This record gives sequence, structure tokens and C-alpha cells, in this order.
Amino acid sequence: MRKCKAVKVGGLTLDGERIFIQSMLSVPSTDIEGSVRQALELEAAGCEILRAAIPNMDAVALIPAIKKKISIPLVADIHFDYRLAVAAAQAGIDKIRINPGNIGSRDKVLAVVKECKSRNIPIRIGVNGGSLEKDILAKYGHPCAEALVESAMGHVRILKECDFDDIVISLKSSDVPTMIKAYRLLAEQCDHPLHLGVTEAGTERMGLIKSAVGIGSLLCDGIGETIRVSLTDDPVKEIYAAKDILKAVGKGEGVKIVSCPTCGRTRIDLVSLAKKVEAALKDNDKNITVAVMGCVVNGIGEAGEADIGIAGGDGCAVLFKHGKQLRKVDEADALPALIAEIDKL
Repeated sequence: MRKCKAVKVGGLTLDGERIFIQSMLSVPSTDIEGSVRQALELEAAGCEILRAAIPNMDAVALIPAIKKKISIPLVADIHFDYRLAVAAAQAGIDKIRINPGNIGSRDKVLAVVKECKSRNIPIRIGVNGGSLEKDILAKYGHPCAEALVESAMGHVRILKECDFDDIVISLKSSDVPTMIKAYRLLAEQCDHPLHLGVTEAGTERMGLIKSAVGIGSLLCDGIGETIRVSLTDDPVKEIYAAKDILKAVGKGEGVKIVSCPTCGRTRIDLVSLAKKVEAALKDNDKNITVAVMGCVVNGIGEAGEADIGIAGGDGCAVLFKHGKQLRKVDEADALPALIAEIDKL
């Protein structure tokens, strides 16, 4: 496990003990009511840190409006204009995402640092493969992993020269191998908390796959304190995708479902049953493994480590617990019978 400097974001501490799920508002910043509504939806889905774009001074009004309604930390996403960062800090933001090298003179950076230090607000340096500095691009020729790391460490150096060390870093690329390599290189060079994500990952299908590969690989390496699954879709889907990634790498809470791919022995509608089980347990927070298997012949043994499960028969199903049969039920009663057993756990 990589050791990192602890950084507080609102009431949360980024220190590697827990991986926190982030998302970002997709409602136009001019729509305060819609932004508040979406913020509440994301918090209800399990978002733990929420980011909002602050493109102009009018958008600063989002900060108090949203913070009145949610209990999770709010992050201001700011580009270039240091005055927006200062205003966001004064408005009560919990973290600021900005690149200090892009906001102008040292005096401007110091103005942001002063406001953040006085309010214990951390700064996330957000490096993106599509917006690297011209001199770094000229040096490397393309947005490679080394270029992303050099850019990030340059921004870190600026903040440290201003006596500021409450720093979180992200290195995002739409290319998964580049993203993975960049974070691995960065993890060797600094002890700041890292926010993981594959930027511009795509629509739900490919975005989830790319994020699972990129984020999941790094989490398995012990790298990453916060994550965001970036999808061209409803951001609530990002939260559920992130939860599933965390479960898959053994770092998430809630029900884990295992199910077989079916074969010629299957005699029940396993695909439909597995989907119904998944939907029914989507928000269940029990840390258990539930198995949905196609046949009694191999299913119970293969899923013997599951806390509870169901295996198909010929028009029926068998409930089992830790590899031991409990009872047989009709196929039509399979789902309610399984849920009833889960409720007992």
C-alpha cells in the first residue's frame, strides 16, 4: 500500500485508508435549481465528493446554494482565472481544482494560496493529456506519461514555493495505458493523495470498460485515494460504476454478485434471474457475496464460497448457503426466496 500525506477535504480525510467516489455536475452552471437537484441525486446514489464547474463569477452562486442542501464536500473546477478560485474559497468551497501554472503571475498564485491556507482548503492539481503546456509538448512530442508527470510536478513545485502543501493530484488521459503508466510514475515521485480517472472515457459501455481497466489496475497496485468514472451519460451512473469497480478489486462495500455464463445444462432463465437479483440488491449495503448459478451439478460447488446463492434446476431452483443446500423452490419463487434468505443474514 502506497503511503501518502493525509489531506482533509471537508469532513473527509484522504490518506489511503478508504477510496472515495467522486462525480461532477453536468447541469449548466446557470441552472442553480437544476444543479442543486442533481447534487442531491448524486449524494443519494453514493457520491462522496462532488465537483462543480465554476466558469465565471455568476457560477460562484452555486457554491452556497449546493452546500446548503448536501453534506458531502464540494469542489470548484476552475481554469485560468485566479479570481474565481479566490471567490470560490470565500464562498465556502471545500476543495479547488486548478493548475497554478496556468493562472498567471506568482502574485495571483499567492492570492489563491492565501485564501486556501486561511480556510484549510486543499488544491487539486488536475493535469489532462489534452491541455499540456506547449513547452512540455514540444519536449516530448505528444502527451505521454512522462509529460503528464513533468507537468504535474511543475505545478506542485509552484505551490510548494508558495509554502502550500495540501495538494491532491490527478493525471488524466483518454488513453488507458498512458494513464496507468503516468500514475505509476507519479506515485514513485510524490506522497500526495492521487485522484484517479480516465478522462473522456466515452459513453456508458466503453467508458465503464476503460475506467475499470485504468482505475482498477492502479487500485490493485495500492495507488489512488479518490476515483471518478467519467461517462458521457447521467452522472448517477458514474457512482454505481465506481462502486462496482471498488467491489471488483476488494475495496468496496455492499453486495458482490457472482453468476455463471450459462451452458447447455441450464434449465431456467438464468440471464433474467441474474439481472433481477442485481437490480434488487443494487443499494443493499451488506458485505456479502450472492451467487446466481445455472445448475445444481456444478453451480453449488463453484460458488461454494458465496454467503448465499441459488442454482437452477429443471423448472426449479435450489437455495444454498456456503456450499450447503437449504431447500428447493419453484422457478417462479426463486427471486423472492433468495431475497428472503438475504434479509436473514
